[in-house]
Amino acid sequence: MEEQVKEEFVVLVDEQDNEVGLMEKQQAHIEGKLHRAVSVFIFNSKKQLLLQRRASTKYHSPNLWTNTCCSHPREGEPAKRAATRRLGEEMQLSCPLKHAFSFIYNAKLDNDLTEHEFDHVFTGIADGVPKPDPAEVSEWRYITIDELDKELRTNPKQFTEWFKICYDKYFFELFS
Repeated sequence: MEEQVKEEFVVLVDEQDNEVGLMEKQQAHIEGKLHRAVSVFIFNSKKQLLLQRRASTKYHSPNLWTNTCCSHPREGEPAKRAATRRLGEEMQLSCPLKHAFSFIYNAKLDNDLTEHEFDHVFTGIADGVPKPDPAEVSEWRYITIDELDKELRTNPKQFTEWFKICYDKYFFELFS
């Protein structure tokens, strides 16, 4: 018996993060609709950032390096709960998360898609070894901030658009 693929929906929001509706996830990226998202940045006790490389099967931004995990809250799900859930699902990690900041960005992606998100960014500290879901993540690594800065300057195309925007505009806030 063939397994039914469940449609995934994102929560559409206005610029104040008020919910205005739901839309199928890929359609929201096709139309560039503003929707709620979460991004998680996990550091270890050595202050290295845990990066993931997105799986080659992802429908946008495949094989690019990005923050520890990112996703979309489900309808009625608070952003922090979504961040905690996805950290467990994508990386099999668990730690207390702190809301660092939120921002809106709008970036053109591959395949004529647009990422237009009201992104809630969370940070945490964990020294555990991730066990990523291969459907989501092809590789992972810890990196120092100096190494990351050098890689972003010398080879920015190996990183996701939202990660570069977050790093360029808000990274200092991750340490506050």
